[in-house]
Amino acid sequence: MTVKPNLTIRELALLAGVSIGTVSRSLKGQAGPSASTRAEVLRVAEQHGYDLGRLRVGKPRRILLVYNRSLQGSLAANHFYSYVLHGVETACREAEDVVLSVLSVAPSDDIAARVRRHEPDALLSVGYFDTECMDALRSCELPMVLADHFVPGQRCVNDDNLAGALMATRHLLDTGAKRVAAIFGPPVHHSIALRTKGFRRALFEARILADPELEVTLDPDLPYAEASGDAMRRLLALPQRPDAVFAYNDITALHAMEACHAAGVRVPQDIRFIGYDDIDAAAHSEPGLSTVRLDKEALGHAAAMALIEGDIAPGDTLLPVELVLRGSSEIEKQRVSRRRSGPGQKIAA
Repeated sequence: MTVKPNLTIRELALLAGVSIGTVSRSLKGQAGPSASTRAEVLRVAEQHGYDLGRLRVGKPRRILLVYNRSLQGSLAANHFYSYVLHGVETACREAEDVVLSVLSVAPSDDIAARVRRHEPDALLSVGYFDTECMDALRSCELPMVLADHFVPGQRCVNDDNLAGALMATRHLLDTGAKRVAAIFGPPVHHSIALRTKGFRRALFEARILADPELEVTLDPDLPYAEASGDAMRRLLALPQRPDAVFAYNDITALHAMEACHAAGVRVPQDIRFIGYDDIDAAAHSEPGLSTVRLDKEALGHAAAMALIEGDIAPGDTLLPVELVLRGSSEIEKQRVSRRRSGPGQKIAA
């Protein structure tokens, strides 16, 4: 019998000729592996002196957060996902003995191999991944929860994107906008697709015929700031320009407002704006950006707690959002009212 001190689960998987997930489930007595596979894993584990006391039943000891750097860049510098990460860290710290590590991947990477090097007990996938990348993550056969993404058959945690976009667009329409435009990002993203649906539903409910010219999508070949300004300039170049804009996120809205200022178009007097996410910069722009607020830290916390508590059955948890009104979407009557009543309005979804 060959015994190796501190044999890892990855090494045991290689010795048994199965995946890490199959080894983990076999040793824990969980459903999945066949009786013959389970018996072989146990035999190899005993032969090589694997310490079964290192296994945990239920709560994972090591969570690996995986995100797509090709879309999101640096996680720490991302205005949205840096807060999600903080929520995940908080949940792991509250669980006391759960260790969190972070892995950035790109579609060109051998994602499964990179995941295995971390030897995680569970995966937390943050943000959008295409089908091929998701298949690579699922091939690791580990408990997994998705945050800010949706895949059928997976455990997902999202904010209520449809309700938020519906509420934002209704606000513009209810306060007198006649030509509401929208700036969207890539429609393959689950959150963007739902925000698009919410925008269109608000128009339908208001009995306004959707105008394709008033919906623009960011040019993926341009740098982000330039793409947002380009989208706004396309709207300004229309024979009849919009009187309000819903932007799928705050960064896009802020760059679009800058394009308006550069063109001599006043915000909110000529065009009113509302964004989505409520990043810090939204409250400090001039004028302040109205937006849909979601608790980004709560999103990360809820996703991490689902993993920690073993709540990984397929389904989608939707977190509530609220409308935060600032100067960018005000009309004159509202500005007078705000001067009398003080700053800030919040409307829950």
